[in-house]
Amino acid sequence: MKKVLALISTLLIAAMAFAGCGSEQATKTDSKALKVGATAVPHAEILEIVKPLLEKDGIKLEIVEFNDYVQPNLALNDKELDANFFQHEPYLVNFMEEHKEVKLKNAFGVHIEPMGVYSKKVKDLKELKEGAAIAIPNDPTNGGRALLLLQKAGLITLKDGVKEKATVQDVAGNPHNFKFQEVEAAQVPRTLDDVDAAVINTNYAMQVNLVPTKDALFMEDSTSPYVNIIAVREGDEKRPEIQALIKALQSKEVKDFINEKYKGAVVPTF
Repeated sequence: MKKVLALISTLLIAAMAFAGCGSEQATKTDSKALKVGATAVPHAEILEIVKPLLEKDGIKLEIVEFNDYVQPNLALNDKELDANFFQHEPYLVNFMEEHKEVKLKNAFGVHIEPMGVYSKKVKDLKELKEGAAIAIPNDPTNGGRALLLLQKAGLITLKDGVKEKATVQDVAGNPHNFKFQEVEAAQVPRTLDDVDAAVINTNYAMQVNLVPTKDALFMEDSTSPYVNIIAVREGDEKRPEIQALIKALQSKEVKDFINEKYKGAVVPTF
């Protein structure tokens, strides 16, 4: 009888252990993960604030940092990411025109990062000399955006109707014969020692400790249409994890963080 009881006890312990393993496995299987690609500043910093908010919904957020404007869209399209956060819609539209295989969509607009003109050589754009060198981003959308900003600053005029698709070939009026150096957006801040002025995206300006509201000689105002967005694959907009991400990004915690951290250099749009 004792042997029978011992055998039953052993079987019960084994069954409980197996059930425990099964429960642990189920927990691992049921856990949700969301992988979002982002450039470091301010996008990845904003997503760090979102992490604990998503954890409350049982979603683990993994942030994958990129230092260029091409790979995040390709990685998202190839299902290496669930979403990305680094670009505005005009850039995304242009990117998909150039990469027909990419099918992405704007899921939510988060903030505006005003583009600015910076210089280590002059304190006022009026001081730029004849033939001064000005660095601008070399990607089509941000390059056009930079030229539009230089036009708004009164430095050049562009052909009618070109808008954000403007290139240096569309410069119709250049009374001071400025020379434009087209550089990868992430590298534009590194040209400041060599050029007379540079038009820099805010996220890259902040990476080299430039404060747009203090250091920019001229910058976009709050009416800028270039809202930075959460991009997803077409058809994924209603995924529960994406909806949870959007809800978290609209939280008071995120808005307060943006306003306090970036002090007007990054402006929430929600």
